[in-house]
Amino acid sequence: MLQARQLGKELYVGVHSDEEILANKGPPVMTLDERMTAVEACKWSTRAIASAPYVTDPKVMKEYGCEYVVHGDDITTDANGEDCYQVVKDLGLFVVVKRTPNISTTDLVGRMLLMLKTHHYRDLNKDWRKLLTEENVEKFTKYATDATGLQPGSVVYLNTPDELQTIVDAGPREEQKQEQEQEQGKDSKYVYIDGGFDLFHPGHIEALKQVRRRAEELDANVIVGIHDDLTVNKYKGLNYPIMNIFERSLCVLQCRYVDGIVLNAPYIPSPDFFARIGNVIKVYHGPTDIGEDIYQEVKDKYETIPHHKYDNINTELIVSRVLKNKAAFEERQKKKGWKSEIEKVLEANERNTKGKVGTATSANPDANANTNTETRA
Repeated sequence: MLQARQLGKELYVGVHSDEEILANKGPPVMTLDERMTAVEACKWSTRAIASAPYVTDPKVMKEYGCEYVVHGDDITTDANGEDCYQVVKDLGLFVVVKRTPNISTTDLVGRMLLMLKTHHYRDLNKDWRKLLTEENVEKFTKYATDATGLQPGSVVYLNTPDELQTIVDAGPREEQKQEQEQEQGKDSKYVYIDGGFDLFHPGHIEALKQVRRRAEELDANVIVGIHDDLTVNKYKGLNYPIMNIFERSLCVLQCRYVDGIVLNAPYIPSPDFFARIGNVIKVYHGPTDIGEDIYQEVKDKYETIPHHKYDNINTELIVSRVLKNKAAFEERQKKKGWKSEIEKVLEANERNTKGKVGTATSANPDANANTNTETRA
């Protein structure tokens, strides 16, 4: 979605119906409404289109004024093993972007079913440098971009025992704003919310949306603290978190309601920790039960987020959906393996065809062109 947004002025994201996903891939973990909420919250998404056809239809593209459809450099097939994008490829409306080698729904389901913990980062207070590999920092920087995907937008901090390190700057606009406020004798204001944000879901999104509204009323920025894997596992047990801190942080960074994140945020925030961030005027938590002493040191700033339509959704609920339908998801895994073999053959054939004919089957619009692009989720 980031790469697609960088190609045009707007990005329309087609979201398939539950029925289409069931027919072509297997049972969805989240409902259409929940998935629409997730796509609408992505800062690179201009508009989410509900119940988009699984096999991309040029008529639907034309209906929404989308000149190109974007997908990764892998083949996606329908229930019959046929390329979902062959029609738009033949019409020259298909744009290829590099496939992002991140975890997929299939990978996450596998972690749930197998109860794996091998994806966890160990104690970051003792060895936080392993989180800051060159590849990871590059990914943090990309996900911290603004709504265009081209300019800096969000700040990324890493909390260590000694200091709050800046991994990614928020960019010149925020720096100019801070300089202007300092000249006026003001400090930039921040509101803070923390958590594990595992399997980033509508419950998290709606909470962050409410915090954003409150922050706008207070003329403040939203900073999100993300707990490390060791801390989440200590309080959740089993093989939680399903996603490690690197994966969870990228999920939070792509959310349009967030201005910055703190990696390895303390489970119990303190005035000293807030002083590292700056002028934190409020700290929020969702309408769930928490220990009485967690926000004791900053209780003068603490507020509870009101109940909302997704506050019944949590990580455990999503995992329970998978486990409840274990047989169906295991069949989905088998189906994925069967389809992947077909997709490999189609990819090889496409490469061979391009080499013999000497023509590309995809268009490549200028990154600065005045075009709309469409992707799908």
